Amino acid sequence: MKRLKATISYDGTLFSGYQVQPGERTVQLELEKVLSVMHKGEKVSVTASGRTDAKVHATGQVIHFDTPLSVPPDKYMKALNVQLPRDIRVLTVEEVSTDFHARYSVSGKRYRYIWSCETIQSPFRRFYSVETNGIKPDVEAMREAAELIIGTHDFSCFCAANTSVVDKVRTVHSLALEWRGEELHMIIEGNGFLYNMVRIIAGTLWEVGIGKRQATALAGTIARQDRANAGKTAPPHGLYLEKVFY
Repeated sequence: MKRLKATISYDGTLFSGYQVQPGERTVQLELEKVLSVMHKGEKVSVTASGRTDAKVHATGQVIHFDTPLSVPPDKYMKALNVQLPRDIRVLTVEEVSTDFHARYSVSGKRYRYIWSCETIQSPFRRFYSVETNGIKPDVEAMREAAELIIGTHDFSCFCAANTSVVDKVRTVHSLALEWRGEELHMIIEGNGFLYNMVRIIAGTLWEVGIGKRQATALAGTIARQDRANAGKTAPPHGLYLEKVFY
């Protein structure tokens, strides 16, 4: 038995998220279906670095699975891509030690969030960036607020209220806002993220950018550790899991 680590990319538009759910189309389900065929009907469990929600995309999700097959990693990648649906692609496959774990070995992640600030949004980007109806935010104010998020904090205010996680202390290493043409990109890296944390940060910074809240108020928002004090959760289709660090 050997353990394989794979980096995968997927378009989240038609998925109900990464994790298997009864009666729903998910990324994990599609991966395990193909692996089962390759293993002549035997179930092969796939473990990811973490789940993504419905309509959230990934350009650098990482998974692992165990296999008794002696197929070389590069042939494994080709075999998977031939059989997987077109909205999932395997980018790399490599053999790793059996103590590697796609979730528990993670040291950090990078996410990207994209707003389309065009006056008329391209119909070809409607599932991959969040339309702002031509509104261009005050990015300098957003950057000022972002500086208050960087560091180690209890991020309860940026966590969905229905989570069972008790320890909500995380470290945000960097948080940048960059224009790419008419798109505004938020790039955030940290040692870990709570449920909906990136989308709530995006929603809160957006409110700063359009003048609904003051940049300097973010310090108090974090200190109060109350979800009700942060902004709305930004829509899922603007979010990308870009890289997982080990």
